[in-house]
Amino acid sequence: MKKIYTIILMFLLVAVNLVYASGGNRNGTGGAAQLLIPTGPKGISLGGSNVSFTKGIDALYWNPAGLSRTKYGIEATFSQMSYIADIGVSYGAVSTNVEGVGMFALSIKALAIGEIDVTTTEHPDGTGQTYSPQMLTAGLSFARNLSDRISVGLTANLITEKLGLVSATGFAFNIGVMYTGLGGIDGLSFGLVMKNIGPQMQYEGSGLNIQATSTSLSRPGQYYKIEAASFELPSSLEFGVAYNARIDDMNSLMFSTTFQNNNFAGDNYKLGAEYTFSDAISVRGGYTMAPDYEKDDFIYGLTAGIGGKYDLGDVQIKVDYAYRDVKYFDGNHVFGISFGF
Repeated sequence: MKKIYTIILMFLLVAVNLVYASGGNRNGTGGAAQLLIPTGPKGISLGGSNVSFTKGIDALYWNPAGLSRTKYGIEATFSQMSYIADIGVSYGAVSTNVEGVGMFALSIKALAIGEIDVTTTEHPDGTGQTYSPQMLTAGLSFARNLSDRISVGLTANLITEKLGLVSATGFAFNIGVMYTGLGGIDGLSFGLVMKNIGPQMQYEGSGLNIQATSTSLSRPGQYYKIEAASFELPSSLEFGVAYNARIDDMNSLMFSTTFQNNNFAGDNYKLGAEYTFSDAISVRGGYTMAPDYEKDDFIYGLTAGIGGKYDLGDVQIKVDYAYRDVKYFDGNHVFGISFGF
């Protein structure tokens, strides 16, 4: 019966994909773009192709269903990313196992954008004042293994954005399914995840008030509020397949691929590979293709990274690094450290 419920859920997720047909025709018209910034050096180094095998606390951004696929009762992770245009992305998460219920996790992603000059129509070169945009995503996740092969997960994200005197708040949900041992083949896995499903957001605040003057002297100038247009979230549907080829007791190779369909961008095709030695040192690489874009419009492509594990008694420490090549900007560098208890 549990497998039937999972199949029904997968069918519903695929059906909703019909909403996203021709998403590339609306490039750049969505909002809450902070949701699209990835977290976690392992997934980034694989080009985001890991939705079918990611596990533990590393899975929160990519596919929450993988959260429950861990041997640890408690995990914590922290990472720092140098994003484009000198933007810094800080990320942290912690998870715990509730016996008989499933895995729960809390995560926070914050952007450090820096100060921006305030400009107006009267002072296009700046008023002398500055403001610092604040963008934050806080998530609560739950995942559970329905069997030794099937897991499901859900993340609810609180989105907050503040730009000077205006701000917006919204909610987004990620739903994922993961199946290992696909077709009875050991090492073959499948994953499906729908991201950023939620209501529209809208900016509000005193920054939308403008002063209007009367053309006559019958009344003094008054403030009027501009109503900002609402905007949709950048939703996506991703499904992927991966195969872990165990060479011998010391060496293994993981090959992965993911297809991503977006409602406000063209489709992405992601490829990744990971070589692991002695279950302790991993070397990773990935590549993202976007054939719906013009040659110079898609700025991402090659990714690479390395990671290591070290057991310190009852605690396992993982250190990871990822690099993502970016056109027109400096490449993204991501450093992360995780703990498992």
